[in-house]
Amino acid sequence: MGRFDGATAIVTGASRGIGLGVAQRLVDEGARVVVTARKVDALEEAVASLGGPDKAAYVAGPADDPEHQDETVATATERFGGLDLLVNNTGINPTYGRMVDMDLAAGRKIFDVNVLAAVSWAQKAVAAGLGRGAVPGAIVNIASIAGIKPAPMIGMYGASKSALIHVTQELALELAPQIRVNAVAPAVVKTKFAGALFEGREDEVAAAYPMQRLGVPEDIASVVAFLLSTDAAWVTGQSITIDGGLTLTGGV
Repeated sequence: MGRFDGATAIVTGASRGIGLGVAQRLVDEGARVVVTARKVDALEEAVASLGGPDKAAYVAGPADDPEHQDETVATATERFGGLDLLVNNTGINPTYGRMVDMDLAAGRKIFDVNVLAAVSWAQKAVAAGLGRGAVPGAIVNIASIAGIKPAPMIGMYGASKSALIHVTQELALELAPQIRVNAVAPAVVKTKFAGALFEGREDEVAAAYPMQRLGVPEDIASVVAFLLSTDAAWVTGQSITIDGGLTLTGGV
Protein backbone atom coordinates (compact mmCIF):
# COMPACT_ATOMS: atom_id res chain seq x y z
CA MET A 1 0.00 0.00 0.00
CA GLY A 2 1.29 3.45 -0.93
CA ARG A 3 0.71 6.63 1.05
CA PHE A 4 -1.24 8.07 -1.88
CA ASP A 5 -3.30 5.09 -3.00
CA GLY A 6 -6.60 6.40 -4.35
CA ALA A 7 -5.42 10.02 -4.50
CA THR A 8 -5.32 12.32 -7.52
CA ALA A 9 -2.82 15.16 -7.70
CA ILE A 10 -2.12 18.13 -9.94
CA VAL A 11 1.52 19.17 -10.20
CA THR A 12 2.15 22.35 -12.18
CA GLY A 13 5.36 22.97 -14.09
CA ALA A 14 6.07 19.26 -14.09
CA SER A 15 7.53 18.38 -17.48
CA ARG A 16 11.01 18.34 -15.92
CA GLY A 17 13.03 19.29 -12.85
CA ILE A 18 11.46 19.57 -9.42
CA GLY A 19 7.91 19.25 -10.71
CA LEU A 20 8.61 16.00 -12.53
CA GLY A 21 10.51 14.70 -9.51
CA VAL A 22 7.49 15.41 -7.31
CA ALA A 23 5.10 13.80 -9.78
CA GLN A 24 7.30 10.69 -9.96
CA ARG A 25 7.40 10.38 -6.17
CA LEU A 26 3.62 10.67 -5.94
CA VAL A 27 3.07 8.06 -8.66
CA ASP A 28 5.60 5.75 -7.00
CA GLU A 29 3.51 5.96 -3.83
CA GLY A 30 0.20 5.23 -5.52
CA ALA A 31 -1.21 8.54 -6.77
CA ARG A 32 -2.52 9.39 -10.21
CA VAL A 33 -1.14 12.68 -11.41
CA VAL A 34 -2.03 15.41 -13.89
CA VAL A 35 1.05 17.37 -14.90
CA THR A 36 1.18 20.75 -16.61
CA ALA A 37 3.70 22.83 -18.54
CA ARG A 38 3.80 24.76 -21.80
CA LYS A 39 5.37 22.27 -24.22
CA VAL A 40 3.38 19.26 -25.41
CA ASP A 41 6.42 17.20 -26.44
CA ALA A 42 8.02 17.51 -23.00
CA LEU A 43 4.73 16.66 -21.29
CA GLU A 44 4.25 13.57 -23.45
CA GLU A 45 7.71 12.39 -22.44
CA ALA A 46 6.92 13.13 -18.79
CA VAL A 47 3.70 11.09 -18.86
CA ALA A 48 5.52 8.18 -20.49
CA SER A 49 8.22 8.29 -17.80
CA LEU A 50 5.52 8.35 -15.10
CA GLY A 51 4.02 5.10 -16.31
CA GLY A 52 1.65 6.11 -19.07
CA PRO A 53 -2.02 7.08 -19.22
CA ASP A 54 -3.18 4.81 -16.40
CA LYS A 55 -1.04 6.76 -13.95
CA ALA A 56 -0.64 10.22 -15.46
CA ALA A 57 -2.17 12.74 -17.82
CA TYR A 58 -1.07 16.13 -19.03
CA VAL A 59 -2.55 19.48 -19.97
CA ALA A 60 -0.39 22.00 -21.83
CA GLY A 61 -0.69 25.72 -21.26
CA PRO A 62 0.51 28.79 -19.34
CA ALA A 63 0.20 28.35 -15.58
CA ASP A 64 -1.39 31.79 -15.13
CA ASP A 65 -4.09 31.23 -17.77
CA PRO A 66 -7.48 30.66 -16.05
CA GLU A 67 -8.78 28.56 -18.96
CA HIS A 68 -5.74 26.30 -18.72
CA GLN A 69 -6.33 25.95 -15.00
CA ASP A 70 -9.99 25.05 -15.59
CA GLU A 71 -9.03 22.43 -18.19
CA THR A 72 -6.44 20.89 -15.89
CA VAL A 73 -8.81 20.64 -12.94
CA ALA A 74 -11.50 19.17 -15.20
CA THR A 75 -9.01 16.59 -16.51
CA ALA A 76 -8.18 15.49 -12.97
CA THR A 77 -11.80 15.14 -11.92
CA GLU A 78 -13.10 13.58 -15.13
CA ARG A 79 -10.14 11.32 -15.91
CA PHE A 80 -9.27 10.16 -12.41
CA GLY A 81 -12.46 10.79 -10.47
CA GLY A 82 -11.53 13.64 -8.18
CA LEU A 83 -8.83 15.96 -6.91
CA ASP A 84 -7.06 15.55 -3.58
CA LEU A 85 -3.60 17.11 -3.82
CA LEU A 86 -2.15 20.23 -5.45
CA VAL A 87 1.49 21.19 -5.91
CA ASN A 88 2.09 24.74 -7.16
CA ASN A 89 5.53 24.33 -8.67
CA THR A 90 5.46 26.70 -11.65
CA GLY A 91 7.79 29.67 -11.27
CA ILE A 92 9.49 32.11 -13.60
CA ASN A 93 12.39 34.52 -13.35
CA PRO A 94 12.81 36.28 -16.71
CA THR A 95 15.15 38.98 -15.38
CA TYR A 96 18.59 39.12 -13.79
CA GLY A 97 19.92 42.32 -12.32
CA ARG A 98 19.24 45.01 -9.76
CA MET A 99 15.61 45.51 -8.83
CA VAL A 100 16.01 49.28 -9.16
CA ASP A 101 16.86 48.82 -12.84
CA MET A 102 14.29 46.20 -13.80
CA ASP A 103 11.42 46.47 -16.25
CA LEU A 104 8.31 46.66 -14.10
CA ALA A 105 6.31 44.76 -16.71
CA ALA A 106 8.59 41.79 -16.06
CA GLY A 107 8.02 42.23 -12.33
CA ARG A 108 4.26 42.11 -12.80
CA LYS A 109 4.59 38.93 -14.84
CA ILE A 110 6.71 37.31 -12.13
CA PHE A 111 4.03 38.02 -9.54
CA ASP A 112 1.25 36.91 -11.89
CA VAL A 113 2.86 33.49 -12.39
CA ASN A 114 4.61 32.91 -9.07
CA VAL A 115 1.96 34.27 -6.70
CA LEU A 116 -1.44 35.05 -8.19
CA ALA A 117 -1.52 31.90 -10.29
CA ALA A 118 -0.84 29.81 -7.17
CA VAL A 119 -3.83 31.45 -5.47
CA SER A 120 -5.98 30.84 -8.54
CA TRP A 121 -4.99 27.16 -8.72
CA ALA A 122 -5.93 26.79 -5.05
CA GLN A 123 -9.27 28.51 -5.60
CA LYS A 124 -10.16 26.25 -8.51
CA ALA A 125 -8.98 23.10 -6.75
CA VAL A 126 -11.09 23.87 -3.70
CA ALA A 127 -14.11 24.64 -5.88
CA ALA A 128 -13.63 21.26 -7.58
CA GLY A 129 -13.81 19.38 -4.28
CA LEU A 130 -10.27 19.24 -2.91
CA GLY A 131 -10.59 18.49 0.78
CA ARG A 132 -14.05 16.93 0.43
CA GLY A 133 -13.07 13.49 -0.84
CA ALA A 134 -12.07 10.29 0.90
CA VAL A 135 -8.39 11.33 0.77
CA PRO A 136 -7.37 14.25 3.06
CA GLY A 137 -6.76 17.40 1.01
CA ALA A 138 -3.35 19.06 0.92
CA ILE A 139 -1.55 21.79 -1.02
CA VAL A 140 2.20 22.39 -1.22
CA ASN A 141 3.65 25.55 -2.74
CA ILE A 142 7.23 25.53 -4.04
CA ALA A 143 8.87 28.68 -2.72
CA SER A 144 12.63 29.36 -2.45
CA ILE A 145 15.25 30.42 0.04
CA ALA A 146 15.35 33.58 -2.11
CA GLY A 147 12.04 34.35 -0.39
CA ILE A 148 13.58 34.11 3.08
CA LYS A 149 16.34 36.70 2.78
CA PRO A 150 17.61 39.12 0.11
CA ALA A 151 18.70 37.44 -3.10
CA PRO A 152 20.98 39.81 -5.06
CA MET A 153 20.22 40.12 -8.78
CA ILE A 154 17.04 38.03 -8.53
CA GLY A 155 15.28 40.32 -6.10
CA MET A 156 11.82 40.35 -7.68
CA TYR A 157 11.83 36.57 -7.91
CA GLY A 158 12.74 36.48 -4.22
CA ALA A 159 9.98 38.96 -3.40
CA SER A 160 7.46 36.77 -5.21
CA LYS A 161 8.57 33.71 -3.27
CA SER A 162 8.33 35.63 -0.02
CA ALA A 163 4.79 36.54 -0.99
CA LEU A 164 4.09 32.88 -1.78
CA ILE A 165 5.22 31.89 1.71
CA HIS A 166 2.77 34.41 3.16
CA VAL A 167 0.01 33.17 0.84
CA THR A 168 0.72 29.68 2.18
CA GLN A 169 0.10 30.85 5.74
CA GLU A 170 -3.10 32.70 4.84
CA LEU A 171 -4.51 29.75 2.90
CA ALA A 172 -3.60 27.39 5.73
CA LEU A 173 -5.77 29.45 8.10
CA GLU A 174 -8.62 29.82 5.63
CA LEU A 175 -8.79 26.17 4.57
CA ALA A 176 -8.21 24.39 7.89
CA PRO A 177 -9.16 21.82 9.00
CA GLN A 178 -10.29 20.26 5.70
CA ILE A 179 -7.15 21.16 3.73
CA ARG A 180 -3.57 21.56 4.92
CA VAL A 181 -1.35 24.07 3.09
CA ASN A 182 2.44 24.14 3.38
CA ALA A 183 5.46 25.28 1.39
CA VAL A 184 9.05 24.24 0.78
CA ALA A 185 11.90 26.67 0.21
CA PRO A 186 14.75 25.02 -1.71
CA ALA A 187 18.22 26.36 -2.30
CA VAL A 188 19.89 25.70 -5.67
CA VAL A 189 18.66 22.47 -7.22
CA LYS A 190 20.33 21.01 -10.29
CA THR A 191 17.65 21.75 -12.88
CA LYS A 192 17.57 23.57 -16.18
CA PHE A 193 15.65 26.42 -14.52
CA ALA A 194 18.49 27.06 -12.06
CA GLY A 195 21.30 26.38 -14.52
CA ALA A 196 22.56 29.97 -14.65
CA LEU A 197 23.30 29.77 -10.93
CA PHE A 198 25.74 26.86 -11.11
CA GLU A 199 26.61 25.71 -14.63
CA GLY A 200 30.33 25.82 -15.30
CA ARG A 201 31.14 26.32 -11.62
CA GLU A 202 29.19 23.67 -9.75
CA ASP A 203 32.08 22.69 -7.45
CA GLU A 204 32.62 26.32 -6.48
CA VAL A 205 28.93 26.86 -5.72
CA ALA A 206 28.57 23.57 -3.85
CA ALA A 207 31.55 24.42 -1.64
CA ALA A 208 29.40 27.00 0.16
CA TYR A 209 26.97 24.28 1.27
CA PRO A 210 27.72 22.36 4.48
CA MET A 211 26.48 19.21 2.72
CA GLN A 212 29.04 19.91 -0.04
CA ARG A 213 26.63 19.39 -2.93
CA LEU A 214 23.73 21.05 -4.69
CA GLY A 215 20.21 19.70 -4.43
CA VAL A 216 18.57 17.32 -6.87
CA PRO A 217 14.83 17.07 -7.58
CA GLU A 218 14.49 13.98 -5.41
CA ASP A 219 15.64 15.98 -2.38
CA ILE A 220 12.65 18.26 -2.80
CA ALA A 221 10.17 15.57 -3.86
CA SER A 222 10.65 13.57 -0.68
CA VAL A 223 9.78 16.53 1.55
CA VAL A 224 6.83 17.54 -0.63
CA ALA A 225 5.51 13.99 -0.45
CA PHE A 226 5.77 14.06 3.33
CA LEU A 227 3.84 17.33 3.53
CA LEU A 228 1.11 16.01 1.23
CA SER A 229 0.76 12.78 3.17
CA THR A 230 -1.06 11.99 6.38
CA ASP A 231 2.37 11.59 7.99
CA ALA A 232 2.15 15.39 8.21
CA ALA A 233 -1.45 15.41 9.42
CA TRP A 234 -0.73 18.02 12.12
CA VAL A 235 1.45 20.27 9.95
CA THR A 236 -0.03 23.29 8.19
CA GLY A 237 1.05 26.82 7.36
CA GLN A 238 4.73 25.90 7.46
CA SER A 239 7.59 26.59 5.05
CA ILE A 240 10.34 23.99 5.24
CA THR A 241 13.78 25.09 4.09
CA ILE A 242 15.62 22.46 2.03
CA ASP A 243 19.08 23.86 1.48
CA GLY A 244 21.86 21.46 2.37
CA GLY A 245 22.60 23.71 5.36
CA LEU A 246 23.33 26.81 3.26
CA THR A 247 21.37 29.27 5.39
CA LEU A 248 23.27 28.09 8.48
CA THR A 249 26.31 29.86 7.05
CA GLY A 250 24.43 33.01 6.00
CA GLY A 251 24.36 32.02 2.33
CA VAL A 252 21.45 32.27 -0.08
